[in-house]
Formats: sequence, C-alpha cells, structure tokens
Amino acid sequence: MQNILYVIILLAAFPVGYSLAYLARDELVAWKKWYSLLAVLAVIVAIPVSFIPLLASVKLPVILTLFFIAIISLMAVWKSHD
Repeated sequence: MQNILYVIILLAAFPVGYSLAYLARDELVAWKKWYSLLAVLAVIVAIPVSFIPLLASVKLPVILTLFFIAIISLMAVWKSHD
C-alpha cells in the first residue's frame, strides 16, 4: 500500500510541473538552463543517497523528493519550448 502511495506522489509531479510551467511562462525561457541543471543534480544526488546506509524511513522519502524535483524541472524545460 505504501508503494502505491509513492507512485501516486511521483505521478502527481507531472500535473504540478505542468501547472507551474503554465503559471510562470515568462521565467521558463530565461531559467531553462537552471531547470536542466536542477534536474540533473537531483538525479545525481539521488544515486549516492540510495547507497548510503540510512534508515529506510528516511532514505526513500529523500529519493522520492529528489525525483519529484527532477520531474518538475524537466516539465519546466519541456514546456519552455512551447
């Protein structure tokens, strides 16, 4: 049941990223480079965090948060082309 909740939270990143991209259209073009960098850094940080011996109650939410940030940033980069 908890895994389903994690998947739902990650899937919620797509509409959140789309709505943020809609609300901040003028900033998307100027900040496209930074959104790309943020997405890459979030994924790069998520990889070592997955190997660090932390409590499972701490590690998984941190990894999911980083992937949530990466998805939102990638949605902003994708919508900046429109």
